[in-house]
Amino acid sequence: MQKNRLAWMIGGPQGSGINASAEVFAKACSRAGLRVYANIEYHSNIMGKHSFYRVRVDDEDVRSYKEKTDILVALDHETLVGDGDQRRWPTHYGHLHEVSDGGGVIFDSEIGYEPSADRTGVRFYPVPFMEIIKAALAEVGKGDQARRYEVMKNTVALGASLALCEYPFDLVAEVILGQFRGKRSEIGQLNVRAAKLAFDHVRDNFDAKAFPYRLQPAADRKPRILAKGYEIIAIAKLRAGCAFQTYYPISPATDESVYLERHQRDQNLLVVQCEDEISSINMAVGAAHMGVRSATATSGPGFALMVEGIGFSSITEAPGPVITMYQRGGPSTGLPTRQEQGDLQFVLHPAQGDFPHVVIAPGDLRECYQDVFSAFNWAEQFQLPVIVLPDKKLAAIYTTIDKLELKYDKLERGKTFTGSEWTPDEAKGNDLVAQDGHVGDGHRPGEGANEYLRYALTKDGISPRSRPGTPGGRFWSTSDEHDPDGHITEGVEMRIAMMHKRMGKLSLLSKTIPKDQQLALHGPETADVTVVAWGSTKGTILDAMRILEDEDKKVNFLQCRLMKPFPAEDVERILRAAKHLMLLEENYSGQLGSLIAEHTGVRIEDKVLKFDGRPFSEDEVLAALRARLDGIAKEGTDVVMTNVR
Repeated sequence: MQKNRLAWMIGGPQGSGINASAEVFAKACSRAGLRVYANIEYHSNIMGKHSFYRVRVDDEDVRSYKEKTDILVALDHETLVGDGDQRRWPTHYGHLHEVSDGGGVIFDSEIGYEPSADRTGVRFYPVPFMEIIKAALAEVGKGDQARRYEVMKNTVALGASLALCEYPFDLVAEVILGQFRGKRSEIGQLNVRAAKLAFDHVRDNFDAKAFPYRLQPAADRKPRILAKGYEIIAIAKLRAGCAFQTYYPISPATDESVYLERHQRDQNLLVVQCEDEISSINMAVGAAHMGVRSATATSGPGFALMVEGIGFSSITEAPGPVITMYQRGGPSTGLPTRQEQGDLQFVLHPAQGDFPHVVIAPGDLRECYQDVFSAFNWAEQFQLPVIVLPDKKLAAIYTTIDKLELKYDKLERGKTFTGSEWTPDEAKGNDLVAQDGHVGDGHRPGEGANEYLRYALTKDGISPRSRPGTPGGRFWSTSDEHDPDGHITEGVEMRIAMMHKRMGKLSLLSKTIPKDQQLALHGPETADVTVVAWGSTKGTILDAMRILEDEDKKVNFLQCRLMKPFPAEDVERILRAAKHLMLLEENYSGQLGSLIAEHTGVRIEDKVLKFDGRPFSEDEVLAALRARLDGIAKEGTDVVMTNVR
C-alpha cells in the first residue's frame, strides 16, 4: 500500500472542464498539507482537441512530473487509445500505457471502451457519468436537463477518483463550493452532489479498498502557497512597483497580463492591450523614459516584432522596460501551447548592432519572483532593457511553494536628476573635440557652468536620468548615435566614447548582480556526472538527483541563470574541474552549450536534447543519468528524447 505519493491524470477534449477538476483536486491536496506539482498539456485549438492535466501529490517537495500515472481519468475514448483511428499520422497514442502497475483507470462507461486483456495489473472502473449527473439533477427537479450540465462529467470523474484513493470527500467539497459563490452557489451544490454520487458509486460497485494507492491529509498541515507560474511573475511585478504593462495577446504570455488587468485598479497599475507588439514595446519604452517602472510580456513571435524597440531602448538608455519573454515551440507560429527552450540565442542577439541588455533565465517560481523583482532594479540602475526568460512550463505549472520571499528586496531606482545634480566638467566630453587645435563650436557653456547632459560621459557609464518636467532637466533623445546632450552625431570620437559608455555597463552589471543569481552548483562539489542546464529543467534534474542520492550515486548540477552578461570565469572553473559533463536542454541545437563554448572554450560533447514540445520527465532525466553513470552512453553522442510512444 503506497500512501501520500500519487500521480493522477485527467484527459478529455478541450472545453470539457479538465482544468477545473484538476485544479480543485490540487487545491484540496494543498489545503490538506500535501505538496503538489501539476501541469497541463493542451492543443492550440480552442475546443475539441485532446488535452490532459497531471497532478502529482507527495509528502515531499515535487518539482516535475512522472511518466507513469496511478489514476487515469478518461472523459473520452481518445484519452485511452489516442487518435490513430482518426488521423493518417497520429498525434498521440493515448495514456493507457502510462498507467502504473496496480493503478486504476476511471472512464465513462458510455464511450464504448472494452478493457484490453494485455493490460494486466491495471484496474478498470467504468462509471456511468451521465446517469450520475441525471440523478444529481433529479434531486432538484432538473432531471430532464442533463445535457445542459454535461460539463459536470469532470466533477463526476473527480468524485470517483477520491473514492479510489480514500481521500476525504469533505475537503474537496469545500473547494468546489469555494469556486461557485453568490448567484452561482446553486451550481456549486450540484457539482458537489454529482461528485458525491460518483464517490458512492465507486465504493458501492467496486472493491475500492483493494486499490493500492492511498491519499490522506498530512499530519502537520502547514499553510503553503498554491499558484501558477504566470501569477508569481505578475505578483513580482506588482511587488517591484510596476506601474505600466503593455501586451498583445499571445500564448503563453497572455495569462500574466490578464491577471494584472484584474488587479490593476487596486495596485496603481495601468495595463494596455496594444494593437501589436511593435506598439507594446514602444509604449513600454516611452513609459520608462517618463519615469515609471514599465514592462511588457510576450512570446517568440511577438518578440520578433519588438527587436527594433529593444535596440531603441538601449541606445536611448531608457530605464527599462522589463520584458518577460515566455518561450514556446518555434519557429514561426510553431507549437503555440507547447514547451521549448528555443529562444536563448534569439534574446541574446535580438537587434542589430552591439548594445547592452540583461538576460536572466529563472529555474523555478521562487527564482521567477526574485529575478523579475530584481529586473526592475537593474533596468533603472543601469538604464537598459532587461529580459526575463521563462517558458510555457514555468508559466503553466500549478504548484505548492513553502514561502514566497525576496532575498534581495530593496528598491533601487538608480541615478536621477532632480534639479541640482549638474553634470561635472569632466563628464561633458569637451576633451573629445579639443584636438588638433579645435575647441568645438563655441556654443558650450564655460567651465563650471550649471548644465545637465542626459548622456554625460561619467566614469561608470551611468549618467543621471531626468524625468520630463524636472526643472533644468530638459534633454533630447534619439535613436541615432548622439552626443552627451542627446543631439545626433556621426563623429568618430563621440561614437567610440558612447559605445564604451553603453557597453561598459555589462562589466559593471557582472560585479553588481549577486553570484547566486548568476549561477549555482547543486549537489556535491565533486561528482561522477555534472549536468549542465538552465531554466525550467531545474526542478526535474533536482528530483532525479534526489533519487540517485538515495542510491549513493554522485551527480551534481550546474545551473546557468544569468545569460547576459555571462559569468564565464565561474562557469569555466566548474566545467574544467568536472569528471564528465552532460548538457541537458529542451531545444534542438543545445543553445546553452553554444553560449558556453563561445565564452569559455569548453565544448560539451555529451548532449541530451528534447524538442518535441513536452518538458523532460523525471524518468527521462533519470534514464539519461543512469546511462552515463553505468557507462552505457557514448561520449559525443547527442541523445534525443521524446514523449511520443
